[in-house]
Amino acid sequence: MKITKPRGTRDFLPEDTRKRRYAEGILRQVVKNWGFSEIITPTFEKLELFTLKSGEGIIGELYNFTDKGDREMTLRPELTAPVMRMYVNEMQAQQQPLKLFYFENCFRYERPQKGRFREFWQFGVELIGSRRMDADAEVIALATEMLKAVGIKGDLNVNNLGVIRHLLSVLENEQQSQIMRLVDKKDYEGLDNFLEEINAPADLRQKLIELISLTGNDAIAKARDILGDLPEINDFQELLTMLDAYGVEYTINFGIARGLDYYTGTVFEIYAEGLGAQNQVCGGGSYQLIQLFGGGDVPSTGFGLGFDRIMEVCELGAPDDVPVVIIAKDSTRLDAIKTANELRKHIPVYNDLMKRNFKAQLSYANNIGAKHVIIIGEKEVEARKLMLKDMTSGEQELLSIDEVITKLTGK
Repeated sequence: MKITKPRGTRDFLPEDTRKRRYAEGILRQVVKNWGFSEIITPTFEKLELFTLKSGEGIIGELYNFTDKGDREMTLRPELTAPVMRMYVNEMQAQQQPLKLFYFENCFRYERPQKGRFREFWQFGVELIGSRRMDADAEVIALATEMLKAVGIKGDLNVNNLGVIRHLLSVLENEQQSQIMRLVDKKDYEGLDNFLEEINAPADLRQKLIELISLTGNDAIAKARDILGDLPEINDFQELLTMLDAYGVEYTINFGIARGLDYYTGTVFEIYAEGLGAQNQVCGGGSYQLIQLFGGGDVPSTGFGLGFDRIMEVCELGAPDDVPVVIIAKDSTRLDAIKTANELRKHIPVYNDLMKRNFKAQLSYANNIGAKHVIIIGEKEVEARKLMLKDMTSGEQELLSIDEVITKLTGK
């Protein structure tokens, strides 16, 4: 019986895996250069962790289960809530701000489609403990730098939800939340209907529609014309001034809402070309979640990068790691094993495991694209040398093992 992979999952063949690991390594180096430290959380968590954050409605999207102890558990659908749980459990006494990052697989039970899988990978950052725009600016600048490092030019849109929340403060909390969700979905018809349904003041309705349509360089000035000189608008201007200092290109967009209650101020999204409708590769902002999980009033700023979407448009060519192939005769197989052991301290090496003849071993090296082979025959063993052959030029050199290592590593 043939067993196929589960729906919504993928197998990554060696070439795909090499490219993914290469891009992952680049992202890791960038985030480490910005002073962030890696953390790892469990693959499954208590179901309550995510229903507390996102409501009972999220259960339909989860791979949740009851374990053998009758506990309600789920595979993690995202990493922010687990990191906040980890902070409350383990890290509250540590010096702030904490600068943390993660790269892990997540799971959502949803209909698979282009760019959306049931198992997917997320690279994320959480900066915990600073309320200042400095933290928000650094996190946004880091996100753009990470995308740039893997060759993706993203279109960054930024907003400050404090502005729209100020306007909506006269409404009930649940009404505000529904409005934010509709703005996030860009469901303007639904927004009009809802505002009419709750009998929102005409002045508020007009200002809201005007505000969420503001984009571009003059959006701040126009927002002041609509709402006056609010502290939230001044905070937003401070953030933009810092982004200018970082050299970050951005679009002011008062229609970016993120649609979740825990976002408090700065929010941003980054879009990339070549992904069709699902073109968002990064989203984040400042939020309050730690109190929800039993911690103090501690602010956070973070983002998640959709690694799978990045890989769809990433054109990085991973370095070639095809091994050097050792070609030996029956009489020199043990010498080949000893030589491979020594060389593997420095370079990838393939030693024949099929007892092929000389011609078949050479053909194998050609088939896998080996740039060099090392020939070990009786003469080479007697001379305590190795025959290094360049498979492109055909040039052969009789060298000591140290000379081979120097030649192939450049060291």
